[in-house]
Order: sequence, then C-alpha cells, then structure tokens
Amino acid sequence: MKKTYYITTPIYYPSGTWHLGTCYTSVVCDALARFKKMEGYDTFFLTGTDEHGQKIEKAAQADGLTNVQEYIDGKVALLKKVWELLGIKYDKFIRTTDDYHKVAVQKIFTKLYEKGDIYKSNYEGHYCRPCEAFWTESQLVDGKCPDCGRATEIEKEECYFFRLSKYQKQLEDLLNENPDFLLPVSRRNEMINNFLRPGLQDVCVSRATSKWGIEVPFDKNHIIYVWIDALTNYITALGYESSDDSLFKKYWPADLHMVGKEIVRFHALIWPALLMALDIPLPKKIFGHGWIYFGDEKMSKSKGNIVDPFVLTAKYGVDSVRYYLLRDIIFGNDTNYSLETFLSRRNAELCNGLGNLMSRTAMMIHKYFCGICPQPTTPGYFDDDLIKTANSVYDKVKNHIDQLAIHEAIAEIWKLVNRANKYIDETTPWILAKDPNSNGRLSSVLYNLAESLRLIAVLLKPFLIETPEKILASLSCTSPKLFKDAVKFGGLTPGSEVKIIDKLFDRIDIEAEIIKVKLELNMEHNESSQIDTNTKTETPAAKPLINYDEFTKMDLRAGIIKSAEAVKKSQKLLKLSVDIGYETRTIVSGIAKYYTPEELLNKCVTVIVNLTPTKLCGILSEGMLLCAQNSSGNVVLISPEKPVEGGSPIS
Repeated sequence: MKKTYYITTPIYYPSGTWHLGTCYTSVVCDALARFKKMEGYDTFFLTGTDEHGQKIEKAAQADGLTNVQEYIDGKVALLKKVWELLGIKYDKFIRTTDDYHKVAVQKIFTKLYEKGDIYKSNYEGHYCRPCEAFWTESQLVDGKCPDCGRATEIEKEECYFFRLSKYQKQLEDLLNENPDFLLPVSRRNEMINNFLRPGLQDVCVSRATSKWGIEVPFDKNHIIYVWIDALTNYITALGYESSDDSLFKKYWPADLHMVGKEIVRFHALIWPALLMALDIPLPKKIFGHGWIYFGDEKMSKSKGNIVDPFVLTAKYGVDSVRYYLLRDIIFGNDTNYSLETFLSRRNAELCNGLGNLMSRTAMMIHKYFCGICPQPTTPGYFDDDLIKTANSVYDKVKNHIDQLAIHEAIAEIWKLVNRANKYIDETTPWILAKDPNSNGRLSSVLYNLAESLRLIAVLLKPFLIETPEKILASLSCTSPKLFKDAVKFGGLTPGSEVKIIDKLFDRIDIEAEIIKVKLELNMEHNESSQIDTNTKTETPAAKPLINYDEFTKMDLRAGIIKSAEAVKKSQKLLKLSVDIGYETRTIVSGIAKYYTPEELLNKCVTVIVNLTPTKLCGILSEGMLLCAQNSSGNVVLISPEKPVEGGSPIS
C-alpha cells in the first residue's frame, strides 16, 4: 500500500482581491504536495474558502447584493482563477457553504454539546470584526486587536461556549512533549507563554447577531461560529460524519496543516482541543509561516497594500513569481517584498544562472554535434566533481523538504546549476572543438552538461511549472512522474535530439523597469493592481568625512550568538551572549521587533567590540551589532557572506 500524505492550507476568506501574501501559503503547499507525489506518496492536497460570518454578510450588503451566496460565488471563482494562474493543483476545494459540510458541522456541534463540552452562557468582551476574533482585555495590544492592530468593539450576547479550559493540561503536554508538533519554535513558545501560562478561557462558538451561517441544530436563534465551522473543514472534506468516510479513514491524521502565524492560536490550541473532545487523532504537524510585508506593514487587502498576482504573472511569468515565493523567503520568517528584490533574484538565478546554462549547452551541441546529444567517451579531470554534485542533490533536497526548509531545497538545486556553469569555464568546450584530437573529450563535456540540465529540470518540477517542461522538451526527454530512477546521473539517451528553444528568462534592466512601473501606476491610478517598488527616493544626509586612521580605531569582529532572550519591561531590546573568539560578551541590541530569540541562535554577526560599555535597562552591554535599515525602516543584521569563526577580524 502506498504511503499517504495529507496537506492543507487554511481556508480563505472570499475577498474581492487576492494578493501575493494570500498566494504564498498555497504555492508552498502545492510545491510540497508535488514533491511528495513525485516521491511516490498517495497525496491529498486540500484548500478552500471560509464563507460564513457577519463580515461576509456585511460585505455583500456593501456591494448592493441581497443574495450573499451570489456575492461569494463570484469571489470564489476569482480565487480559483488565481490558483490556476499560479499552477496550484489541489485535490479538493472545500467551501463551507457546501451542503455536506453543513450537515457534518451540525453533527459535530451536537456531539460536543451532548458530551458537555459545549454549553450556553452570556458573553461580553472585545471583538475584532475584521478578524472575527474575540479577545480578553489582557490580550489586547495598546487596546487594539493583537493581530491586525484595529480597534475592537465590546460585544455582549447570549452564545454557546466550547470548554477549551478543560483541555489546558492536555494542550500543555502536547506542546511540551512534542516539540515538532508546532513549528517554527517561536510559534510554539508564543502559544505556551502568551496563552497556556496565563490560563485558557472557554471560547465562544455561536453567534446570535448574524444569520449568515450554519444553524445550531437544536437552537434556531444561533449560528455556529467560525472555530467549529471553519476548523472542522479539514475532516469534513474527507467525509467525516458522512455516509462515505473512506477518505477520512485513508488520509487522517493530516501530515501538515500550513497556516499563517496570525491564526496559529486557533490551529494549535482550539483545533487540537476540538479533536481531543471528539476522540479523533491529532494532525502530525502544524507550521505557522511568517508574513510578507509591503513597506512596514503586513500585506493585506484590508490595508490596501497588495501586490496583484495577475499583474506580476502577466509581466514576469508564473515561474518568476513561484520562484520568488519559494526561494527568496526563509520559510517561517517574515519578509519584505519589493520589486527590486523580486527582479534581482530573477535576473541572478533564473536568467543568468539557469537560462544561460540552457542556452550555452544547447547552442554548443548544435554547433559541434548538429543538435544531437553526443555519446560520452573520454572522461576528464572535472567530470567526477560535477557528477558527484549531481548525484548528491536529490538526497539533500529531500532532507530540506522534510525539514520544511524549502528555500534551502531550491538552493541545493542551484548548487548544481552553478557547478555546471563553472564546469563550462573549466573544460572550455570552444577550445576543445579546435583540437582535432579532443573530439571524444568534447562529446563527454557536452553530454555531462545536457545531463546536468535534465537532472535540474526533474528536481525543479515540484517548484516551477513551465521551465522544467521546456528544458525536458529541449532535451527530447519525457517528463517523469516519479523521482525514482530519474535522479541518477546518466539517464539522458545519447543520440537524442537537442532543440534550441527561446530564452527561458529575459534579463530585465531593474532600474529602468522600476521607473516604467512607477509611470504605469501613475497613469492607471489603479491601486488594486499595484506593484510596489519599495525603493528610496531621498538621498540620505551625508556624515562628515573621516580618515583611514579614524576608521581603523574601530575593532570589528565576527561574533557567534550563543544565546538570546527578551529584556523584561522592554519591547525593543534583546539580551545576547556573543562569542567573539577570545571571550563571550553580553550585548544588548534593539532588534526585538525584527528577530525572535530563536532566529538568532548560532547566527554569525558583525560586532564592534571596542565600544565603551553602557547600561541598557540595567544590563551592561559590551559591544554593538551592526545592522542595515531599508527605506521602510526594517532592520537586518549585517553578517559575513559565509560563516567564519567567532573573533575573526573584519576590515
């Protein structure tokens, strides 16, 4: 029997505009599902839409529609077009207005009520309407919603509650004894410190102030609230509480729930508690990824800071968009989108790296072997290293995928791209072609390059949509469905035709493109299709010149962060222990807004070690970390290009 792999995105609110941040989760899940399928897993990928609630009801009314379902149908159709545009292939798309889902949710609600885990009471507290979330006074940040930063409203109504507090101990044991259940570690620590330690409170699971939802089966004055309606989609989509639960028996428990960090609380605490109450096994892993920032704010439709995937894909291609999302973002961390970084990554790796390798290889095979893949005959000095690199890539990529380090998985593939490009320079085929005694060597070199391209294309199939197929078609190779037997060097058949194709990626003049986009935006005045350039327009004030002797007074060294913790009573400061070679220093740095303590462990940084010590919040700080700040005010640590030993001098 095949091993199964069940992966889910959160179900999406059916808004009118879908932005790059929305697409991120689904592109990641699509890539993971494709990879697992090529590994031979029986894979099931679920996505969908969360279609109930007062917010949607009011949005339809604002659009002048009295039929809420008609309003939602149009939004869902647009989402499916975005998914199709980005090559996202799901196995099932669930809508919470689907009849089978509504029936199953009512059965689940009744089961929990009869068990005593749902009870009726009165609720009064803070409610964030855009997030559809209730908050206690202590959970508010500066009196506002901790997720979106908007003002909350005091809501008072009769409703049904789920006894979340009953499962406090079980949830504590879950997170403490299963460190891989919730990743990254920073999300797990957040749940423990911010919610479990203060003590869980029961949560409201019905509303009486809205009629757009699933009725409580035994109380027609109430509709079932989002945390039972939406969260249970992961099992109702598989047929739980239906006449055919074969998919549920086959695929549950889920291997991976992928969610944004803003809804980790609901997936890591409320969802497991509901499953415990229903005596259903828990999912194997929940991963709360970071946000894509646009300037200094989270990308979201409600804030107006969106990047339209239709526009990006039309201008630069689906693979450029997918590559940026999968390669440029360290999975789990926040990132700051700008057109400049998007195009820089595209130029450097897709165009200069992979595109040039494809063009040069195909052109040389046409020039020297009339477009026929040659037979390798004469091995040479650099072949072993190229072949060793090629044969090792799959295992390394698989290991990174298993660790959900997707950006690292693609980086491993690019090591082969770079190695093959270097191989061209090492073997100099154009010189070999002039030597009548080197024809056998030339055939081996060009075969090795073509075979490297075949392997690269196979490994890229889960991540990119068009490019791998173009490369394989150019090499007259069939596109494999499984990695098995397709990831070993030597699979390309000598004598097959190698076709010259159009450039995989055209190089873009970044500065000119940014100016062009700005002009287009000014002419269109269309915020819904905005592409942010996020570049500086003001020249910073110049500081006084210093001479070389003054510069050399600074003792700059590489440091390795050995521990990091938040400074009490400060939202900005972190206390760090930094190994600078000859000793370990305590350094206090104002980077808490930009880095979690977990992200900093073992990070190599640049330190001024001869700065006069100073006390910050009562802690003696013996140095300073060097950082860079972009035009949006976001801060990044300056690190050596490659890891070096603590204490290494920087000059």
